[in-house]
Amino acid sequence: MSQKLNNKVAVVTGGSSGIGLAIAKRFAQEGARVAITGRNQKSIDQAIAEIGPNGLGIQGDVSKLDDLTRIYQTVADHFGKVDTLVVNAGVYVLAPLANFTEEQFDQLSDINFKGAFFSVQKALPVLKDGASVVLISSTVNGKGIPNHSAYSATKAAVRSLARSFSADLLDRKIRVNTLTPGPVDTPILASVTNSAEEANAMKEAMGNFTAVKRIGTPEELAAAALYLASDDSAFMLGAELLLDGGLRDL
Repeated sequence: MSQKLNNKVAVVTGGSSGIGLAIAKRFAQEGARVAITGRNQKSIDQAIAEIGPNGLGIQGDVSKLDDLTRIYQTVADHFGKVDTLVVNAGVYVLAPLANFTEEQFDQLSDINFKGAFFSVQKALPVLKDGASVVLISSTVNGKGIPNHSAYSATKAAVRSLARSFSADLLDRKIRVNTLTPGPVDTPILASVTNSAEEANAMKEAMGNFTAVKRIGTPEELAAAALYLASDDSAFMLGAELLLDGGLRDL
């Protein structure tokens, strides 16, 4: 590996599986000390075993501000100031508009939107000046898709935060950008289907929507996150890096 993050400190929220875990592993391979968060301690422990000795797992819920304060204090105590923050924690809840419940709406907004907002705000005391913040959105932030109304809205809000946060943090030279994936092969697909067969069918259907006729891999998203975290993207600010296999534009 190129060691682009040698001696850097990174935090990845929702880093115990899927895209977040792939990003955490790539960052560690590139020389970073990486703290991940998650709500399930068993999943965190399994992820740290994959990340290796430069990993630190912290249990917590990004929708709870006290948890975020504790998470960042723990990171500071173990690793010091943070060079890169990847705000990845999120949930994927789908339902028709007519059937969507208040509980589902609150879950999505509390984790995907409120969680993203305060994941950055509460990190400010431990973020270095000149740090990179990467917000994970979704290509549906710019599309209208059945059953996705609330989810899409939260991801559009995340895209908006990158612009506003960048303006807020100009004096500290903290760059905030959005990484926007299309469909990606992660365990989250199993959470919205009833069987392995349904999950595979969903992967195939999602892949057929893209121009490249496949869904992405977590490792492809991790490579893009590395670009945003490193000095290679020093001229990129408040922007969106779209990796969706051409789903939105072709």
